[in-house]
Amino acid sequence: MDLAESFLTAIDSLMTHKLRAILTMLGVIIGVGAVISLLSIGNGVSASIEQEIEGFGSNLITIVTDRENSDGYPSLYETDMQAIVDPFSAPAVTAAAAEVQGNQQILYRGRNTRVTVSGITANFFEIRTLAVEQGGSLTQDDLNASTRVAVLGSETAADLFPDGEYPIGKRIKIKGVQYEVVGVLEPQGSVGMINPDQAVYIPLSTAQSRLYHRRTRSGKPAVDVIYAQAADESVMDDATQQIKDILRERHDIAYQAEDDFRVISQTDILDAFNVITGAMTLFLGAIAGISLVVGGIGIMNIMLVSVTERTREIGIRKAVGALKRDILLQFLIESLTLSLIGGLLGILLGIAISQVIGQLSADLTPVIKIGTVLLASGFAAAVGLIFGIYPAWRASSLHPIEALRYE
Repeated sequence: MDLAESFLTAIDSLMTHKLRAILTMLGVIIGVGAVISLLSIGNGVSASIEQEIEGFGSNLITIVTDRENSDGYPSLYETDMQAIVDPFSAPAVTAAAAEVQGNQQILYRGRNTRVTVSGITANFFEIRTLAVEQGGSLTQDDLNASTRVAVLGSETAADLFPDGEYPIGKRIKIKGVQYEVVGVLEPQGSVGMINPDQAVYIPLSTAQSRLYHRRTRSGKPAVDVIYAQAADESVMDDATQQIKDILRERHDIAYQAEDDFRVISQTDILDAFNVITGAMTLFLGAIAGISLVVGGIGIMNIMLVSVTERTREIGIRKAVGALKRDILLQFLIESLTLSLIGGLLGILLGIAISQVIGQLSADLTPVIKIGTVLLASGFAAAVGLIFGIYPAWRASSLHPIEALRYE
């Protein structure tokens, strides 16, 4: 018996017991659908996080204090930022900005909101890819003169100026002192725990003199974060190393001593999140894979029943010349047919579930990769093969005389 004839015989046998075949395939359908939908959700979460991190800034490198190695003092100050943009010492770095921040109560005519108030340098918005929607930005003149001006995040502006009130030129109060609103940012969305929409930005010099009086161990006004921008993605590692060398020299860190700062590139952040989301996706896939195993057990069970029901048929086929491999092949093909048809229907179910989840969630777009579909299909085929081997072997091993005598 050739392969095509074995396949047609298998289809004919399954069509004879349609309901039983459908119920048997149900475990595979649910398993494959669960694998595809859960893995697509995991891929969607990973893609969303990656997009948010990339939106944080282009080729961005973040420098913060490592307080474990700085005796609890902030270790960064504004001249560190200026040093790492020296084209001779750090040719891979094209720009840098500094920030100091904290939570403050913002007041305007009886309305109030508590948000992050950040003191920033003039090029902060450019490096962080934050765009101004209304009014203007902070300038170097504002920093030089420590002026009391502010740029509002979109949600902060909506809280303080509801009903379409134009905020530019209005005066808000921060810690009892008035600041003129000179700009409002475009809606950005949050990146992790950072949400520019719920923030107020003022000149760094103003923030250091009026709000945040933190000092480094040497007594210099401290900054919380320095953002550096690499020339392009290919020199991120070079830029990171150049920044480390400059800061170690400026902070008089001895050879082999621990840094009192941490340098974190976008690549580092992405790698860390990819490890987390990869583990989560694997976990979800493993849970869904259990459904496939249960479906495989169902296939083996029904194939054993089929072997018992068709004992006389097997005996007759062997008596007229069917070889052991013919019987083995026929039952294996029946098992594979069950799993593959179930797998195909499961793929359609998984895609449908992913589409529904995408429609219900505005913040999550499931990503169905061809590798996920192939993995689920291959696993379904493997389940049919593995769990069909024993029933097929049992059928092929029946003695023809005993099979013919079976009632």
